[in-house]
Amino acid sequence: MPREILWTDAEEIGIQLQEKFPGLDPLTVRFTDLHSYVTGLEGFADAPAKSNEARLEAIQMAWHQEFEDAQG
Repeated sequence: MPREILWTDAEEIGIQLQEKFPGLDPLTVRFTDLHSYVTGLEGFADAPAKSNEARLEAIQMAWHQEFEDAQG
């Protein structure tokens, strides 16, 4: 069983989002969609209402780093 993921696990969420959506540029994703992507991840166990702009931005930047790394 995967460990539980929380909103504060931006790096882990970024890795998982890159694996799930490898061709999607994270900087083009609206925060409303990002929220849905995160809460839909396997192992996500935090309250959806605990998200905020700062947490979503941190996740987006972690995902963007993974996306850039994958581009080579």
